[in-house]
Amino acid sequence: MGSTVHHIALVVRDLDEALAFYRDVLGLEMIERREVAEEGVEIAFLSAGESMIELLRPLSDEGGVARFLDKRGEGLHHICLAVDDVEVAVERLRAAGAQVLNEEPRVNDHGVRYVFVHPKSAHGVLLELYERT
Repeated sequence: MGSTVHHIALVVRDLDEALAFYRDVLGLEMIERREVAEEGVEIAFLSAGESMIELLRPLSDEGGVARFLDKRGEGLHHICLAVDDVEVAVERLRAAGAQVLNEEPRVNDHGVRYVFVHPKSAHGVLLELYERT
């Protein structure tokens, strides 16, 4: 299951404040900023070489990202790996006893299929797998 780091996601309380640091101070180029209503977040992607940094801000006090922020505070939320075939990756993970959080791959606004792997299966890290397009 050859994979590369697609992005590293950080949960933040204030997206503008986080952009002031990552974009303005560190000089990372912002690629995209948008709301993802079905996930309950506003996101910004910044270029970081071959990978990206994703900043996540919950849109409300409800939902998984908001609960994560309340429980753990700002910081690392998940690591996303790009894989050739997300269904093959899921089969391999399940065969190894890993817990995949969604039964079927979801599809984002860009048509990319993805799944999340429970942190208990990945040594404490929430993993997201993106299918390469």
